[in-house]
Amino acid sequence: MVLPGVYVPHEDTALLLEALSGEPLSAGAAVLDVGTGTGAVALAAARRGGRVTAVDVSRRAVYAARLNAARAGLRVRVRRGNLFDPVRGESFDLILANPPYVPAPARPRPPRGAARAWDAGQDGRMVLDRICEQAPGMLRPAGVLMLVQSALSDTERTVTCLRMNGLKAAVTRRQRIAFGPVVLGRASWLRQRGLLSPTEDQEELVVVRAELPR
Repeated sequence: MVLPGVYVPHEDTALLLEALSGEPLSAGAAVLDVGTGTGAVALAAARRGGRVTAVDVSRRAVYAARLNAARAGLRVRVRRGNLFDPVRGESFDLILANPPYVPAPARPRPPRGAARAWDAGQDGRMVLDRICEQAPGMLRPAGVLMLVQSALSDTERTVTCLRMNGLKAAVTRRQRIAFGPVVLGRASWLRQRGLLSPTEDQEELVVVRAELPR
């Protein structure tokens, strides 16, 4: 179930789910899904036996995730808050994230409503950088972070930042997709910024996997 104003799962969600399906996950592993939206990724982790906590800043998303977990008969702890704030002091074996990552023109106010799920500042890294800096401290030894983002928001910067924070990081999945409505609507601006070539009509999505050494 998707409520108005909550991010509808798209190709990025599917790519993260694909990455999750190939990740070893022991029964009872502590899993955190940051920016859960409808809870699609959290539910997939719960189906595999993970002890899942899902977090979202949107009240509607929290309600949707709780409702979807109940309808599926799955136990998922859902908390409302900004990124890791609701789970400070806890640690996890696996952190999953599909954060806002689309570069957006400067605006006088932060994004509101559904736009909070994709608008991420002029370089697309308003949330990505915070995850790269804060997630390593939330991981248990040998814990893994998997996040999905667009190449428009600088994949190499994500990998470098995670490595600088002590993780072994690499891109593990890539997929090219046609522009969705958001990117299509600001394609001219993205080209002016040099983030898209004049003839480019596809966006590359990637999953970055990072592991904390034992």
